Amino acid sequence: MNKRSNSKIVGKCKNIKLVITDVDGVLTDGSMYYSDQGEVLKRFNTHDGMGVELLLRNDIRTILMTREKSIIAKKRGKKINAVTTYINIKNKKEQLEKICRLFNVNEEQIAYIGDDLNDYEIMKSVGFCATPANGVKQIKSIAHYVCQLSGGNGAFREVADLILSVKNIGTN
Repeated sequence: MNKRSNSKIVGKCKNIKLVITDVDGVLTDGSMYYSDQGEVLKRFNTHDGMGVELLLRNDIRTILMTREKSIIAKKRGKKINAVTTYINIKNKKEQLEKICRLFNVNEEQIAYIGDDLNDYEIMKSVGFCATPANGVKQIKSIAHYVCQLSGGNGAFREVADLILSVKNIGTN
């Protein structure tokens, strides 16, 4: 694990039933490619996609949530079997109550992975929160877990593996 208290992380991860993740900066390296037609490309890491699958095999669902109005994020969510993808969300914390009702979970049963200031309020509200190694300083200061890997380079998978290992669930 990392510099945070191992027992604190274990306690928080044991109850996780749902993982919500930001897209740009977590599932991608944060780069955005535009042409005169608008958004064209985002680069995703295949290991993160497998992380979603491993969680799902163990009855832990994943939601993608982005501030961007991104059709590419929607397509990626569908491909990796995320339970849903929320796009164009300006206030992520406002979505939390709806998500809890819709998925019959409480905030303590939710993990959130974010990397920037628009993730701050939702990260403070969930049971477990993590950030990629390249998350901004303010987010690192509140994260329960700071990944060794950067966004777009397996950070999501690192968190998925952590949750599964704490729950004593194999990742194969």
